[in-house]
Amino acid sequence: MDSNKLKTRQKRRRKIGIRKRIIGTSDRPRLTVYRSLRHVYAQIIDDLAGRTLAHADSRSLGAEAGNNAGAAQVGKQLAERAAAAGVQQVAFDRNGRKYHGRIKALAEAVRKGGLKF
Repeated sequence: MDSNKLKTRQKRRRKIGIRKRIIGTSDRPRLTVYRSLRHVYAQIIDDLAGRTLAHADSRSLGAEAGNNAGAAQVGKQLAERAAAAGVQQVAFDRNGRKYHGRIKALAEAVRKGGLKF
């Protein structure tokens, strides 16, 4: 099997396993992170109501998108927007990615901003 197809299949499997356990409620919405090669996107979602409570991304910030500092800026802005929306606790959905690099930088910045995981 092609190595890229194998990686994609494994990531999809991890993602499904994570989403089985993590459901965003109104008390504790889901913070999901999407990482492309160039940018980082994050949003806080109430799955039961089916709406996004807060979002932030490196494209709108004009941040250095492909590095940890840019991801930390996204996390900081997301924490501010979540506080304005009245969110204090979230369930972290890393979307099948390892808790490492830009994902970790974003999560730590959100924690510093006052959200609890």
